[in-house]
Amino acid sequence: MDAVIYHNPSCGTSRNTLALIRAAGIEPTVIEYLQVPPTREQLETMIADAGLTVRQAIREKGTPHAKLGLGNPDLTDDQLLDAMIETPILINRPFVVTSLGTRLARPSEVVLDILPDTFKGPFFKEDGEQVLDREGRRIA
Repeated sequence: MDAVIYHNPSCGTSRNTLALIRAAGIEPTVIEYLQVPPTREQLETMIADAGLTVRQAIREKGTPHAKLGLGNPDLTDDQLLDAMIETPILINRPFVVTSLGTRLARPSEVVLDILPDTFKGPFFKEDGEQVLDREGRRIA
């Protein structure tokens, strides 16, 4: 299976998501989106395919979101997308695209919805939280 992750290596959620993809036996295409941002069309498609609104795809924490006034409810989706393309740190992460769908993997285990059931054992996040049991099954 092919997979693409829009990754920020400084983000723990993004690192955990990448590790889960690899634990499924998949070596994804890793796009460090702060270095190589998606095109506007790619971003619009990912947001729509993930079933999100543009506002749900904007990252607030650790970004110039407030300084740029992006919480203003009068701003259109086009204006918000323009801001995200101009300032990629505003794109929430990590987005993951596979043949089974697209997800904003927050929390990281959301990526399991679009990965094959090929896990062979347990998986623990960086903080020690267990996501998969010893048989590789998702812990509810």
